[in-house]
Amino acid sequence: MIMEERLQKLLARAGYGSRRASELLIANGRVTVNGKTAILGTRADSDTDQVRVDGQLLDLSKHEKIYIALHKPKNVLSDTDPRDDRTTVRDLVPVRGHLFTIGRLDYNSEGLILLTNDGELANRLTHPRYGHEKEYKVLVVGQPDDKQLAIWRRGVVMKDGARSLPAFVEIVSTTGEKTWLKIIMREGKKRQIREIGSLIGLPVERIVRVRIGTLLLGELKAGEWRNLRVNEVKSLKDSTRQENPPPDRQKGRYMKEKRSPR
Repeated sequence: MIMEERLQKLLARAGYGSRRASELLIANGRVTVNGKTAILGTRADSDTDQVRVDGQLLDLSKHEKIYIALHKPKNVLSDTDPRDDRTTVRDLVPVRGHLFTIGRLDYNSEGLILLTNDGELANRLTHPRYGHEKEYKVLVVGQPDDKQLAIWRRGVVMKDGARSLPAFVEIVSTTGEKTWLKIIMREGKKRQIREIGSLIGLPVERIVRVRIGTLLLGELKAGEWRNLRVNEVKSLKDSTRQENPPPDRQKGRYMKEKRSPR
C-alpha cells in the first residue's frame, strides 16, 4: 500500500526543521525525490522513495526520533557557536545528529531544556502562536510589594518599547532580603525575566526553569539528562494540536489564577 505524504512533512519529521523551513529547502532546489528535483506539492512514500537533501540520502523509514530532557547548569551556552569555546548543552549530551534546542536559556540561567530531532514538534513548541507555558523559580533581591507584583502580572514596557505579555507571578518564600517567585510565562524573549526584574526594582539573582508545557524538570540534577518516556512525548504532542487563545484572552486567566489560595 502506497502511503505518500507531502514532502515538507517528511522533511520536518526527519529533523530538517519546521514545515515552513522544509518548504524553503524544496523551493531552493535542494531536495530530490528519486533523482528528480522536487517542487512544492511533491509527495513521497517514506518506505519506497529515495529522498535526498543536498545529495544526502534520508532513510526516512528508519529515522529514530530523539527526545531528551536536560538540566542545563549555569555557565553553559544553549547554542553552539564555532567562535565561542565555552561549554554548550551539546557538550553535555553525547548524541549524534542534529538536535533542536527547545527553550533556550541564557548563559547564567539554569533548568529544563528539551533537545529533539523532531522538527514538527520543535516548531510547535517554539512558535509564538501556540503560546506554551514555561514555568520558572526566580530568586530576586528584595521583598516584592503588591504594586510590583501587579505590574509584573499585567505586563511591563521593555527597553525596546514592547510590552511583555501577562504572566502568573506569586511569592513562594522569603528569606532575609531575598524572595523566591513562581513565574509562568507564554513568551521567552532574551533575558526577559532579568530585564523585568531590573525595571521594577527587583534584581534577579537566579533563574531555574522547572517546566516546558507538560514536561517537568523533576529530579534531574544540573548537568544530567534523560530520554523522555513515551507518555511524556505523547503529552507534549497532544498539547500542540491546537493554538492557544491570543494573549489578551489569556490575561484574565492569569489575573484570576494569581488570587487563588495556595
